[in-house]
Amino acid sequence: MFKPRESQKRILAYSGGRMGVAAVPGSGKTAVLSALAARLVATGLDSDQEVLIVTLVNSAVDNFSARIRQMLRTDYHLLPGMGYRVRTLHSLALDLVRERPGLVGLADDFAVANEAECTRLLNEVVQSSLRTHGELFGFYAKAEYASSALGRRKWQEDKAAAVAKAFIRQAKDRQWTPELLQSWLAERSEPLPLARFCFDVFADYQRSLAYRGKVDFDDLVSYAFTLLRLDEQYLARCRRRWPFVLEDEAQDSSRLQQDLLELLTGPGGNWVRVGDSNQAVYNTFTTADPHLLNEYLERDDVEAVEMAESGRSGRPIQTLANHLVDWALTGAPIQAAARAFRHQVIDPTPPGDPQANPPDKDCHVTFRGKALTPENEVEVVVDSLAKWIPENPQGTVAVLCPDNKRGEAYVLELSRRGLNCVELLNRTSPARQTADALKGVLGCIADPDSPAKLSQAFRAWRWREINNVERKALIQAIAERLLSCARVEDYLYPRAGVDWFPAGGVDQETLLLSDFRDRVRRWQAAVGLPIDQLILTIVPDLFREQVDIVRAYRFAVALHDISDANPGWTLKQLVAEIDQIASNERQLAGTLGEDSTLDPEKHRGEVVVATMHKAKGLEWDRVYLTALNNYDFPSGGELDSFKSEYWFVRDGLNLQAEALGQLDSLRPDGPDYREGVASAEARDDYVRERLRLLYVGITRAKRDLIATWNTGRKRTQTPAVAFTELRTFWEQTQPQAPGGGILEEPNGQLELGQGGGQPGVKGGDGAS
Repeated sequence: MFKPRESQKRILAYSGGRMGVAAVPGSGKTAVLSALAARLVATGLDSDQEVLIVTLVNSAVDNFSARIRQMLRTDYHLLPGMGYRVRTLHSLALDLVRERPGLVGLADDFAVANEAECTRLLNEVVQSSLRTHGELFGFYAKAEYASSALGRRKWQEDKAAAVAKAFIRQAKDRQWTPELLQSWLAERSEPLPLARFCFDVFADYQRSLAYRGKVDFDDLVSYAFTLLRLDEQYLARCRRRWPFVLEDEAQDSSRLQQDLLELLTGPGGNWVRVGDSNQAVYNTFTTADPHLLNEYLERDDVEAVEMAESGRSGRPIQTLANHLVDWALTGAPIQAAARAFRHQVIDPTPPGDPQANPPDKDCHVTFRGKALTPENEVEVVVDSLAKWIPENPQGTVAVLCPDNKRGEAYVLELSRRGLNCVELLNRTSPARQTADALKGVLGCIADPDSPAKLSQAFRAWRWREINNVERKALIQAIAERLLSCARVEDYLYPRAGVDWFPAGGVDQETLLLSDFRDRVRRWQAAVGLPIDQLILTIVPDLFREQVDIVRAYRFAVALHDISDANPGWTLKQLVAEIDQIASNERQLAGTLGEDSTLDPEKHRGEVVVATMHKAKGLEWDRVYLTALNNYDFPSGGELDSFKSEYWFVRDGLNLQAEALGQLDSLRPDGPDYREGVASAEARDDYVRERLRLLYVGITRAKRDLIATWNTGRKRTQTPAVAFTELRTFWEQTQPQAPGGGILEEPNGQLELGQGGGQPGVKGGDGAS
């Protein structure tokens, strides 16, 4: 039975109207929202009605469904699965449009283009449009790079597509069609080169989708909103069907997504929004707007509730997180920081709470203040882990990085040291591993004369052993030997007197090469099969676990669909699609049936390496926050550089931001466009988002928090301003805290301290 806290009781007492819940990290928002849904199902519905729960990702859908099902069965003795519906915003939009597609100009059999197809279509359209907008690169390039082949190639290969994608996504969130934008552009005399380029891409992209009878994910929400506005009877039926709408992760909703739910609930309707705008870390690369939730909480017709108690972290860690918020709002020298957070305090749970905070004596906060190169930082952190893990085999621990590339460095070093590692990175998700293995073998089949492809296929065949310290050297040696095979057929199909690899030896290398040759022959013999059957032919040679086999089958289905849509495509072209299918998170969640989430409790004694974004919603006993420098966490200073500002672009312009600024200026009541203003605003937005990302990182730790920084690739980076502030605050206010303070060791190592702790979880580092 769920036992609510005082603030949670207010939520569970909800009976109707508008409610907004500001929930601090670890406050139990999923539990209380599930409990509210179960109570409403049990007590507040007619037989033909449902409680609608809307959340962000598929894993949350599964989590909510399981919790509600359990509560209905155990607390209310009702049959589970009835009276509620859990959806992501996009799947809800799809449900709505499926019922009345003709009203918004769609065929009854319309399809949703997967992310791989959308990316391919966009890239094709961008390349075509660049031929008629050849002056665009020169207009924005620095003088010294105006004739740079490298800069132009980077612009053409991926930067131009990124700019166009942001433009299209924003236009769709505003419901501005290509036809509407065309009419606005016709009235403008200013050059607005980015807007005109992106408009051409937008128009051609939509035509390409329509030609295929498809829509993309962003179209779904727009069509759903339009449909409900056009058909009042359908809207009334939806309101009758879903009298209560509960929204999770509301800080990540866009304007249009919010408008859709506002319309669905109607004036005076029943809508509960739960979120934490202080954990909004997606707005600089999506249309999410964290200010929308804050505005909702301030509305006169909304009952605002604070869920401030959290039992996740010890009070020392809560104190640090609270200080970051206070400093940003009132004392930071960073002008942009003042709007980074909503003022809310994380409080410990009251005595007797089922989720008691870890005792103060078991909590340790450590700042490593001395400069480290990126390589040294990895060594220092892994040295610390090598000491901590054997003494805490039941503990949970994570290394959190600002991006995937930094995470990969930790994965390699942990593997080299023989420490068990679990990756939560885009590149190395389970789907990514499956994709790499399939791509390696299929690439060899598609290009049978290539020694490089043959070598890659061997690595793919032995993919489980790549990170095995004992086997890695052997696998690499054989792969390199295959790379030297000038004529692949001399190895695969030897003739009398011509055999690149004479068989008969009994050493490991010979046995593996002989076995591999037999398998490649069998794979190549299946080349005439349809792509899905070809994949099923090679699956037994690559995968043993059922989950891997199922995932490979889903790749087969996805590629089969692409092949059907493009009957003239070669195997090489289909193989090229594997990366696109696997690299996009939304596609992974939709087609491959997974989200990049995990349960830390199932990985005790292992090191989880994750990006800070992927760590959101998770918690560990010990957390290492790494790379806290002024590149990954800029403050807007003169020496800071920003990832979104391309090195070849003049005047520090952010071309994505400038494109959105030009887009916004097109509307009749829009602001005048002034070059550079949008870039400056984007810098401020990024500074704020990175402060929130740091807050997310801090609040992942239950007991131990270790923070480090590095000098960057060029050895010029400095500690992030926020890192220095938190370090100074901790040194001045918590010098006697167990394992706390700023303790610098001459050898620069993070030494393992011996403090108290729960069974299996010892004290934190005593040095930084």
